[in-house]
Amino acid sequence: MTVTRVAGVASFRTFLNRLRNMVSTESELDRLRFELAASTGDVWEADLTLGRLKLPRQFKERLGYEPGDIEDTPESWARLLHPDDREPVCRAWVDHLKRRIPYAVDYRKRSKDGPYRWFHARGQAVWNDAGRATIMAGIVHDITRYREAEARVDFLANHDELTKLPNRTLIRDRISQALAQARRNGAQFAVMFLDLDRFKVINDAYGHPTGDALLVEAACRLRRLMREEDTVARLGGDEFLVLLPNLRRSADAYVVAQKILDAFEQPLALASLQAHVNTSIGVALYPRDGHEVDTLIRNADVAMYRSKELGGGVYQFFNSEMSRQTQRRVQLETHLRLALGRNELEVRYQPKVDIASGQLTGCEALTSWLHPAIGPVPPSQFIPVAEESGLIVPIGDWVLQTACAQNKAWLDAGLGPIAVAVNVSARQFLRQDVVAWVMDTLRATGLPPRLLELELTESLIAEDPDKVAATIRALRAEGVRFSIDDFGTGYSSLGYLKRFPVDSLKIDQSFVKNVGTEPDDEAISLAVISLAHSLRLKVIAEGVESAVQRDFLLKHGCDEIQGYFFSRPLVAREFEEMLRAAVMISIA
Repeated sequence: MTVTRVAGVASFRTFLNRLRNMVSTESELDRLRFELAASTGDVWEADLTLGRLKLPRQFKERLGYEPGDIEDTPESWARLLHPDDREPVCRAWVDHLKRRIPYAVDYRKRSKDGPYRWFHARGQAVWNDAGRATIMAGIVHDITRYREAEARVDFLANHDELTKLPNRTLIRDRISQALAQARRNGAQFAVMFLDLDRFKVINDAYGHPTGDALLVEAACRLRRLMREEDTVARLGGDEFLVLLPNLRRSADAYVVAQKILDAFEQPLALASLQAHVNTSIGVALYPRDGHEVDTLIRNADVAMYRSKELGGGVYQFFNSEMSRQTQRRVQLETHLRLALGRNELEVRYQPKVDIASGQLTGCEALTSWLHPAIGPVPPSQFIPVAEESGLIVPIGDWVLQTACAQNKAWLDAGLGPIAVAVNVSARQFLRQDVVAWVMDTLRATGLPPRLLELELTESLIAEDPDKVAATIRALRAEGVRFSIDDFGTGYSSLGYLKRFPVDSLKIDQSFVKNVGTEPDDEAISLAVISLAHSLRLKVIAEGVESAVQRDFLLKHGCDEIQGYFFSRPLVAREFEEMLRAAVMISIA
C-alpha cells in the first residue's frame, strides 16, 4: 500500500501538472485557490513574502487544537513536526523553491493530546516576473490510517502475529547481517534452535487458546533473558530461533543456553494452570558450524533433535557426527514409510509364563522390521523414528489389528484363551479417541476384550493423567486389561498408582539384568514386587535371561516373566506351535 492511493491525490496531481505552465499573476493565484478548494483534502497557503502559513480551521481541529492555539507561522507549525520529519520537510521546500522539483512530502504532526498523525502534503509555488517565489499553496491529506495499515502489513510481514516476535523472514535477515559483520571483523556468533518439550500435550489436552497463551508467555520469558542486540524469533508451532551476535567467546553461548534451561524450570503461569514446560536447545556456532544462513539454522536444528533424543530439557552443540546421524534418521524414516505397504513389518509374539509353574499365560506383541536391503532393523532404532515422524500411529493401528485378529484365530482353533499385550505410544494415546479405536478393533476382529491387554508407560501417564485415567476406566469396564510397562523408569510411579485401575506392573529389564550382581537393582525389584502385591496387582518381569534372575524373582514372589531365558519373540506360526504343545501338556 502506498500513499499515492489516498483519495483526491490523483486528481490533485493532474491539477499540479497544469500549474507548471502558469505565470505569476494575481488572477492565476485566484485560479489556483479555486482549483485547490475544489479538491479533496485541506487547503493550505503560504505567503512567502510575509512569512505566513495558513491552514484551515478543520486541519487544526483534526489535531485537536482550537483555532487560537497555533499561530499561522511556519515556526509554529514546525514545532509540531516529528523530529525525524523536520529535515525531509525542509529539504522538500528548498528543492521546490530553488530547483522547482515538485513538492510532495509525508510527515507527522503532534496532536494536542500527544500522539502524532501522518499527513501527505503537495503544493505548488507561484513565481513573480523576477523569478522569485511569492506564494505557495497546496493540499494536505490525513493519511494516518493508511500509514497505520502500512505499518501493520510491514509488521506482519516480519513478525509473528501471536507472540509479536520476529518471524523466520526477519531473523534470517538478521543472521545475514551478523554473517556480513562477522566476516568483516572476525567475530563469532551463535544460532540457537529451541523446541518446547510437552507443548503438544498441553495444547491437545487444554485446547488452542491455552496453547497460544503458553507460547506468548514462553516468548516473553525468552525476551527477558536476552541482550538488546540479540534476536528471539518464532519459527512456527513451538519452535523458536535465537541469534546471539558479537560473542566474545563460544563459551558465552553455553551460559545463555543454561540460563534458558534454568528459566524454564519455573512453571509458566497461565490463567487456567501452571504449565511445566522445559525446552530442548540446539546450538550452532559461526564460523565453526557453518558459513551460510541455511547451514547454521539446519545444524542448530540437528543439535536440537539430539537434545530431544536425550530426553529434552538439555542443550546440545552441533558436531559433524550429529549431521551423519540425522541423515541416517531421514533415510530410515523414508524406508519406514514404505515398509507398511511392502509388508516388511511383522508382529512377533514373546511368551509370558507363570514363574512358579512354567505354564504359558500370554504373550506380548512386538513389531519387527526386516528390510530387504538393510536387513533386520532393531526396534530401538525404528520405533523412535516412528514416534518423531508420526508413523507410530498407522503402525500402532496395524499392530493392534494384527495382534487381535491373530489371537482370535488361535482362540477359534482351540488354542486359548490367552491374553495378548500391545504397547500403546503417547502419540497414539493422546491424539485420538482410544476407547473408540480399541473397541472398533475388537469388534472388527471378534476378540473378547478380556483377551487384550494394553501396556502404557509411566511417561505416557504423566503426559495427561486425567485423560489416561478416564480412558483406562472406560476400557476396563468393557473388560480390557492394562499394565504399566517399564515401571520404575518414569516420573511418578507411586503418586499415580492409586489413580489408575491397572492390572499389573512390569519390572523394567534394566533392573532385572543386574539382579544377583547389583544390590540397588535388587532392592528396586523387591520394592516393585512388594508395592504391586500390596495393591493387589500382578508383577511381570521382562528381560529375564538367566536362571539366576529367574530364581531371584521366584524367591521374592514375582508372578510372571518374559525374556530369552524362556523364549525369544516368535513369529505367529512358531508361537502357535508353542501353544499347541502347551495344550497337549495340559491334556496329558
